Amino acid sequence: MGGVTTQDRTEGTDRADRADRTDRAGRAERVPKQDRSRVTRQRLLQSAVECLAEHGWAGSTVSVVAERAGVSRGAVQHHFPTREDLFTAAVEYVAEERSTALRALFPQGAAGDRHAVVAALVDLYTGPLFRAALHLWVAASNEDQLRPRVTELEARVGRETHRIAVELLGADESRPGARETVQGFLDMARGLGLANLLTDDTARRERVVTQWTALLEQALG
Repeated sequence: MGGVTTQDRTEGTDRADRADRTDRAGRAERVPKQDRSRVTRQRLLQSAVECLAEHGWAGSTVSVVAERAGVSRGAVQHHFPTREDLFTAAVEYVAEERSTALRALFPQGAAGDRHAVVAALVDLYTGPLFRAALHLWVAASNEDQLRPRVTELEARVGRETHRIAVELLGADESRPGARETVQGFLDMARGLGLANLLTDDTARRERVVTQWTALLEQALG
């Protein structure tokens, strides 16, 4: 029986080295591709929200979003097979981003500054995200395919917003009326957001925020 020669060992080592390099090259190629896919998806979601806020449901087609994001229509449909998939995912994505940012502003909760928390929560209902969500709600009232998605999305976002508000305001929901007080405040904040759609309501909103902070202090302790 012949033994393993030096040449055999060398060739085996070379093959192993080539296989290792090929594997590492493959991994290096896959990671950037995954990163590019994630970046493209985020750009599409942001563009969808901006289009919805600016043009409403009727003017926010997949083609318009693709052009704004700088990608092909096929790239949009690769990530989001339907228009409904795209826009519900867009509003959900940005709502989650805003919630994360809100928590980051108050890592220790209210910390005694309820006025700042109230102002930050009210700000959730102004700007492009709220405008985009509003267009989506209006469209859902007339679009049978869209309605169940938006209803479920609104319920989920609403629950999360309420949890954040309870946490940041330091509300004890075991106290009678505390839960309803927080929910009433969030309903009021949504109303302020609606008022701000037509005119700049900043001055009145600041006065209302101050008054609601005082009311919350009394009601929540």
